[in-house]
Amino acid sequence: MANLSAGQMTVASGLTEEGGVAIKSRVDIDRVFHALGDRTRRAMLDRLSRGPVSVSQLAGPLGITLTAVGQHLEILEECGLVTTEKVGRVRTCRMASTGLDALERWVGEHRTEWERRMDRLGELLEDKE
Repeated sequence: MANLSAGQMTVASGLTEEGGVAIKSRVDIDRVFHALGDRTRRAMLDRLSRGPVSVSQLAGPLGITLTAVGQHLEILEECGLVTTEKVGRVRTCRMASTGLDALERWVGEHRTEWERRMDRLGELLEDKE
């Protein structure tokens, strides 16, 4: 279910657990689009789609600093596209489905409306013939 509040669209993204209590989390769809709008972040997601890697392994082929990778990861984490976990000195990154699930729902909701409008346009054009 999508909500429009304070100028931002949020999409319910399922249940998460916080302090042993199940809560519905929300993803700001604007942040997901912003995150996906950057070529470097998309490259990071492409790499993570093949499996978890360390921040160092993620940075290598990108040719950017670990600091820059960290900044990109922060954006990806905030919108539910990536999770990271630190064990000892190694931070491991992996894809998260929360942001993609929210994006899929948003597109699905809008696709229905777009298809309805296109069907109506087709009907109008047929009536004019």
